Amino acid sequence: MEGGATRLAKILQGCIDKKAQLGGKVIHGFILRNKALYFDTFLSNRLIELYSKCGNLGYAHHVFDKMPKPDVYSWNAVLGCYCKAGRLGEAEELFLKMPERNVVSWNTLISALVRDGQEEKAVGVYEAMVSEGLVPTHFTLASVFSACGGLLDVEKGRKCHGVVAKIGLEENVYVGNALLCMYAKCGVMRDAMQVFGDMAEPNEVTFTAMMGGLKQTDRVAEALEMFRLMCRKGVRVDSVSLSSMLGVCAKGCGESGVYDYSDGIQSNVNGQQIHGLTVKLGFEGDLHLNNSLLDMYAKSADMKSAEKVFASIPEVSVVSWNVMITGYGLIFQSQKAIEYLRRMQSWGFEPDEVTYINLLAACVKSGDIKSGRQMFDNISCPNVISWNAILSGYFQNEDHMEVIKLFREMQFRGVQPDRTTLAIALSSSAAMGILEAGEEIHAASHKAAFDTDIYVASALIGMYSKCGKTEMAKHIFHNMQELDVVCWNSMIAGLSLNSQDEEAFTYFKQMRQHEMLPTQFSYATILSCCAKLASSFQGKQVHAQITKDGYVSDVFVGSALIGMYCKCGDVDGARNFFDMMSSKSTVTWNEMIHGYAQNGRGDEAVLLYWDMIASAERPDAITFVAVLTACSHSGLVDAGIEIFNSMGHKHGVEPVLDHYTCIIDSLGRAGRFQEAEVLLDEMPYKDDPVIWEVLLSSCRVHANVSLAKRAADELIRLDPHNSAPYVLLANIYSSLGRWDEARAVRDLMSNKQVIKDPGYSRIEYEKGMQSSMVG
Repeated sequence: MEGGATRLAKILQGCIDKKAQLGGKVIHGFILRNKALYFDTFLSNRLIELYSKCGNLGYAHHVFDKMPKPDVYSWNAVLGCYCKAGRLGEAEELFLKMPERNVVSWNTLISALVRDGQEEKAVGVYEAMVSEGLVPTHFTLASVFSACGGLLDVEKGRKCHGVVAKIGLEENVYVGNALLCMYAKCGVMRDAMQVFGDMAEPNEVTFTAMMGGLKQTDRVAEALEMFRLMCRKGVRVDSVSLSSMLGVCAKGCGESGVYDYSDGIQSNVNGQQIHGLTVKLGFEGDLHLNNSLLDMYAKSADMKSAEKVFASIPEVSVVSWNVMITGYGLIFQSQKAIEYLRRMQSWGFEPDEVTYINLLAACVKSGDIKSGRQMFDNISCPNVISWNAILSGYFQNEDHMEVIKLFREMQFRGVQPDRTTLAIALSSSAAMGILEAGEEIHAASHKAAFDTDIYVASALIGMYSKCGKTEMAKHIFHNMQELDVVCWNSMIAGLSLNSQDEEAFTYFKQMRQHEMLPTQFSYATILSCCAKLASSFQGKQVHAQITKDGYVSDVFVGSALIGMYCKCGDVDGARNFFDMMSSKSTVTWNEMIHGYAQNGRGDEAVLLYWDMIASAERPDAITFVAVLTACSHSGLVDAGIEIFNSMGHKHGVEPVLDHYTCIIDSLGRAGRFQEAEVLLDEMPYKDDPVIWEVLLSSCRVHANVSLAKRAADELIRLDPHNSAPYVLLANIYSSLGRWDEARAVRDLMSNKQVIKDPGYSRIEYEKGMQSSMVG
């Protein structure tokens, strides 16, 4: 009978290997009919293993329950069955009931917990195992290292590393790879390198883990060199290592030697080489590897190559479609991304949450907020990433009210905001100056325990400052346990915004005393304060500090320095610095031209404008406002007209209200009213009061009554209760002795119940100031 049991055990092993459940059931029936075989524990263990491998937990447990004398192997077999089925709660209960446990029992539960993402519990079970005096095996330690990597707990990992050395498993490649992976996941690449160097025969898993760790820590060049070393050592290159390398190439955008920009397109040279190796090694049909190829080309913005790979994949998956959608989002082609969604659906693929999230991101990046909202509405339970994407889209579109509405809806749905959500919502509140909404978001940040987060605190300071509540902004600032340069910048900028420039300067000094290095933004803000205070002395002090900190060649800071000197009246000092700048932006040129215009040096402003054009620097709308203002204030009418007429056809800048106002003012000041009227009739801004106010002021100077009446009539039409046009027109009539017309205007003003705004007269005494109203 013993020989029969051995034969049956061999047959059952064959059924286990082939997952032949039907054949196994036939043998099971034979065993049940034979009492001697029925009591054979070894055969029952094989039956449990068979049913476990075939996913039939009910039969496996039934066999176990009917066993007269189950041994530790029986318990381990049924424990493994529960673990494979993912029923870990029942597995833990069974584990606790076991009359006897060996290392296999512990290993089975630990590895199952790690696979299920319960790393903390897995480490706890391991510690209990060691406390019972059992020596861990290479299987145990590999699972525990995986758990430590998942928890990013390098200290526990190091303790287990000590156990490896103690029990002599340093040379076990299985343990070595797990240890290396743990250090790599924790970002401790020096220790990972040490483990790698100590390994006698690193295999493809070793190299793949090293490449992944180097990629994770942004050491792309070293990851590429590691792959070259793998090839030189003759280690087998498999699809996993190739996929890992493609991830390295995708991550390496901008790294020296990874991309070639000579043809104006991002060309991932290393990625293309890996692609060639993929074909050479015969992995063209590997779906996971093809998806990695798609991802690499998409992140390189090379969608033509991605299209070719996509077309050649024998069988695509939802992941393939999602990668293509993401790729078109990265190059701001939302319509192409939406086209892929339609193709995906027509091919019978059901979009998942990731599809809609990727489409949402694509639409937001492309500025297509309408399509983005449709994608967002298709997500059944949007997570915080999706909420942040749609909020960001509306914020970029300057639809701040919709941002606040969506934030409230997010709160209503019970979705927990993160620091990004709160910063976007606070920025929208600040942009609108709505204190109530900002306070509501402040309360939400406090509830979510983010109010002390540096990122959120900076946004709170900005919001309260823009709503004019600098005391509250200072309260938040001073209650922060830790401050970074962004918080300091927000506080200084907030004070400057509220014209508290001297206090802003005090905070700037405190920032320096706290050994916080100012950024370009810090310097630009404080230079603006110096300009508003007209304090060239303080401005020069800041200039000296800028030179010391090495920001003097920064274009952003340099432009702010020019603006400061010009506003303090030192135009020559500004020009000297301007001429010394090694590189200039459009903003730099604008500041200098505007400085000349502010200080009545229109000729030099116009000359500098022509120098700008000759330097091939592209002028923008602000450039033309600056130079046309200079022309207007300095009587350079013909130069102004020439520049104005060149805006659209030579420089591609369409004139807007400010440009028309400058040229109308220029013509009016020169008394060239006929030309001004022609321009008035042609321009698209007839319903803006600024134009007519400028014209009316010029008519008063030149006593042009007919045009003055037209301008006043237009202003009265646009705002019947504004007293200025009535008063100005009446004064023009009075100055010419046309008393009847003057009286008629004042009567009209009285009939329409328009009240003239009173003026004020102030007299300053030693002990104070006295104000009196002038009717």
